[in-house]
Amino acid sequence: MDYRCFRYSVCVVSTLVTVGWWASAVTLVQAQIPAEGSAPFLTSWGDPDFQGIWDNRTITPLERPQEFSNKAVLTAEEAAVYEAAIAERRVDDRSHWDRGTRVVEDRRTSLVIDPSNGAIPAMTAEGQSRLDFSREQGVNGPEERNPSERCITRSVPRLPGLYNNNFQVFQSPGYVVILMEMIHHARIIPLDGRPPLMSHVRQWNGDSRGHWEGQTLVVETTNFNGGTKFRGSAENLDLVERFTRVDADTIDYRFTVDDRTTWTQSWTARIPLNRNEGPLYEYACHERNDGMTGILEVNRNVERGTPAVAATKSTLRRQRKHEQVAPKARAEFRCQTEVDRCADAGIDRHVLASVDGVADRIADNR
Repeated sequence: MDYRCFRYSVCVVSTLVTVGWWASAVTLVQAQIPAEGSAPFLTSWGDPDFQGIWDNRTITPLERPQEFSNKAVLTAEEAAVYEAAIAERRVDDRSHWDRGTRVVEDRRTSLVIDPSNGAIPAMTAEGQSRLDFSREQGVNGPEERNPSERCITRSVPRLPGLYNNNFQVFQSPGYVVILMEMIHHARIIPLDGRPPLMSHVRQWNGDSRGHWEGQTLVVETTNFNGGTKFRGSAENLDLVERFTRVDADTIDYRFTVDDRTTWTQSWTARIPLNRNEGPLYEYACHERNDGMTGILEVNRNVERGTPAVAATKSTLRRQRKHEQVAPKARAEFRCQTEVDRCADAGIDRHVLASVDGVADRIADNR
């Protein structure tokens, strides 16, 4: 279910996903279920079979928390305590989320597996400067808002989040298609050895090429346009993903990202993809939402020197809906409507101008 459908009157009622709009380009061939005693998890034409609906939801964090700084793997007892603590923290969460409730099966304390300390490497001076500059943007017009907030696309690779953690994989001879439920983005990945696009052709989620290494699908993606900014990265991002079918219900998914203008070294994360009975639903998202209007309206008032912006009824309704958001996030949200309180609270209104931005940051684990 699209998170915005809980907030915006412009949302469309979700319907079942269809993929007919690109069926003419890629013939979707259904895999046969392997007969007992035959080679497992193969398509009818002999490629490893990844078809179906999968999800990556988990409460294992991307980076290792400070409390587990010297522990790479939890004991079964520690994992149970951690899961119970997360569940207790969510007791008063009145919204329906699609997020995980369990740690990953091997009980790792982070999704990052390289470096071995479970931490994303330090940013370069250029990367940090670019990130700092981006935090000062976003108030002059919709073009400065991030593409996920504008319902254009989300970044790849996709990390577990609050909602829409689902993927559907289709295969035909020579192609793999990964349909992400989040903003219904379909990655059409050719496997025929064709060269990548010319370097000047840039796309939101890059240009992907795949090949087989034994039973593993390897996908390399380059030619990003720098707009999706995965974890602060830019157009030089190089993404390598590896998909290996482990059993009937699990795909071992690993990705390595490298952008030496952003991080001092490459890093790798491992996230299990678990079979989901589905179905997948359409992500109904519309750029003209209340959050965008509120952010721009408030900052125009700031430029005019208006001492305070009166809270409208719709703003108050939205604020009540999001009382479950952390206290600091609520304070930042109130800064939209009570600008004179921002300075006293020491809150930079440009960093998180609305509770919508807070939710997106939480969802992307940013």
